Amino acid sequence: MTVELARQISSVAALDGVFHLRSGQVSNRYFDKYRFEGNPGLLKALAKAMSNLLPSDTDIIAGLELGGIPLVTALSLETGLPAAFIRKTAKTYGTCRAIEGQDVSGKRITFIEDVITTGGAVADAYRLAREQNATVSAVVCAIWRGEGNPSIAGLPDLPVFPVFTRADLEQTV
Repeated sequence: MTVELARQISSVAALDGVFHLRSGQVSNRYFDKYRFEGNPGLLKALAKAMSNLLPSDTDIIAGLELGGIPLVTALSLETGLPAAFIRKTAKTYGTCRAIEGQDVSGKRITFIEDVITTGGAVADAYRLAREQNATVSAVVCAIWRGEGNPSIAGLPDLPVFPVFTRADLEQTV
C-alpha cells in the first residue's frame, strides 16, 4: 500500500453525507468506486497494487458485477491472467450464464471486488462459482470498509485481501 495512492483515491472517491449501503447499513462516508475506477492513472496503480495480493495458484481472476469489472480487466492486463465476469444472476438470453468470459470449472479463481462492507455480493458470487465447480481461493478488493478483520459473512474461511481499509483512506482526509 502506498500512502500517496490512498490519498489520491480518498481525494476523488470519499463522499460525506447519508448513504444507504448494499449491506443495509447507513454510513456518513461513502467511497464512490466509479470515481477511481474511471480514472486511468488510479485504475492502473490500483491494479498493480492488487496484483501483489493475488494468491500464486490463481488460474483465473473473476470480477463481480459491476464495480469489479473495470478492476478485473485492468488486473488481467497487469498480470496476464485470464479474466471472468460474474453477473448477479444468469442472463435470460444468449448464453444464459452467470459467469462469462472463461470456463471456471475445475479452476482456482480469485474474486476481484471494489468495496466490501459485509461481503453479501461475494457470498452470492461464491455460490454461483461453486455451482460451476470452481474453487474460490480468495477475494482481493480495493477497499475493505467493514468492521474488524476482513471477512465475508457466511464464508469465514475465505481469505480477503484488501489494498486499503476504510481507516487507511480516512487517515488521508
